[in-house]
Amino acid sequence: MLPAFPREEDLLPFFVSAAADFRFYIDRASLSVGQDGVVRYVLVARSALGAQNVSFEGIRCKTGAYRMYATGRADRSWSRRDGPWRRIEAHSVQRWHNALWREYFCPQAIPIQAAAEGVDALRRGGHPHKGHVSHD
Repeated sequence: MLPAFPREEDLLPFFVSAAADFRFYIDRASLSVGQDGVVRYVLVARSALGAQNVSFEGIRCKTGAYRMYATGRADRSWSRRDGPWRRIEAHSVQRWHNALWREYFCPQAIPIQAAAEGVDALRRGGHPHKGHVSHD
């Protein structure tokens, strides 16, 4: 089931990189942790010029993989994608997945227990138990 389209007042910023051309936000109303251990969320990425990308995604903490379920349209509706699971690469162009996995939603490759824990990590600028995790 797809979440409601994000509202401006529900967007929480998170830091990706000083070199990032976009600013990134998570819709706190969409954040959830499934029985399957997948953390799901709506991601909003905005460029300095005002371009915006919206996507509904999930991160499988144990394996360090992400999946896109849908992308947002200009009319605030969703277009289903149901993409494959993809490994989160540490140095890829899409660094936001790595930041969300390591620093906010999956400290030490363990999923947050509840959405409130993820919201707290976003507000603090990172999860208190974040640490280095290897894919090996």
